[in-house]
Amino acid sequence: MTPTLTTFAIVCPLVLLAGFVDAIGGGGGLISLPAYLIAGLPPHQAIATNKLSSTCGTGVTAVRFARQGLIPWRMAIPCVAAALLGAFCGARLSLLVDSAVLSKVLYVVLPVTAVLVLRKNTLREEAPPPENVKKTTAVAAAISLAVGVYDGFYGPGTGTFLIILFSLLAKLDVRASNGLCKAVNLTTNVTSLLVFLRGGQVLIALGLAAAVCNMLGNWLGAGMAIKSGVKITRPIIIFVLLLLLLRVAGVY
Repeated sequence: MTPTLTTFAIVCPLVLLAGFVDAIGGGGGLISLPAYLIAGLPPHQAIATNKLSSTCGTGVTAVRFARQGLIPWRMAIPCVAAALLGAFCGARLSLLVDSAVLSKVLYVVLPVTAVLVLRKNTLREEAPPPENVKKTTAVAAAISLAVGVYDGFYGPGTGTFLIILFSLLAKLDVRASNGLCKAVNLTTNVTSLLVFLRGGQVLIALGLAAAVCNMLGNWLGAGMAIKSGVKITRPIIIFVLLLLLLRVAGVY
């Protein structure tokens, strides 16, 4: 598909909104991926092009975390290796799935993911240092591998899932979970993006324009003192998913 001005007019504002929502409450991927689908992109191109725009936003955040010393590198290195393998397999699997089948998967998984991401979750604000670092690292690497497959194949909600699983299963506090999440999520995004680029599925001009909008949205959202982010993000995400449902139903 060759993007038109209408494609840009639909995708860019929604991806800007996705960045804004992501900065104040998370869940931006539940807006950005539907944005491409609403604009009429085939599923493979929608997922692939969304990877380009989301990789830029994730990269900026990961660099900021790294510069502030918030990434536990000793644990992150094996997790990054596992995430790379998982994302490569997931992206390859996505390319192998027939477009019609992938469409049905997306339209089922999107609302399910929205429910999981928007639910209230209890994270460990503080936790003692792990008694067995090797065991904790192994658990975190296994999580990175599994979520890496998911992110390569699909994507939205990856950051939220990583933080929750690192906290609940690896017993990491929210600070360590967040830092580790940024390193792993950047890895999965870059790896799957490279696979999709090689597969010729990325609409580069559209993806770069969306990336600028996504980063602008993140900047605007980060500059606002919003305590109840979920109160704002939930209705916005539901609204975008309803737009997607109407699109699938052929209403517009």
